[in-house]
Amino acid sequence: QLQLVETGGALVQPGGSLRLSCSASGGTFSDYGMGWFRQAPGKERELVATIGRNGQTWYADSVKDRFTISRANWQRLLHLQMNTLKPEDTAVYYCAAAARRSGLIPRPGTEFGSWGQGTQVTVSS
Repeated sequence: QLQLVETGGALVQPGGSLRLSCSASGGTFSDYGMGWFRQAPGKERELVATIGRNGQTWYADSVKDRFTISRANWQRLLHLQMNTLKPEDTAVYYCAAAARRSGLIPRPGTEFGSWGQGTQVTVSS
């Protein structure tokens, strides 16, 4: 299983941008479909975006056209570029690796087997 560490969380004003990164170790990064989740206080964890080994992507409707997920397999990095941020984007953001080493794009309902510790994103003026 991969070990994952997120960085990049911060306090940002509404309308601003932020880029999260997730560094992977302990396995073959390109073998895994990857995803970003978020969890706001008092709410269930939400799947935000996913990416397959070859760059296929999926987005939740709430972030489509504002967020972009990407990966650099040779650097073992996963990114989430977040633009036009809204207060409702405030949450702890987690990166995760699919449980199966298929490299396929994860979809809602896909089992994830490795998780990072999370990074806080706060959108507020």
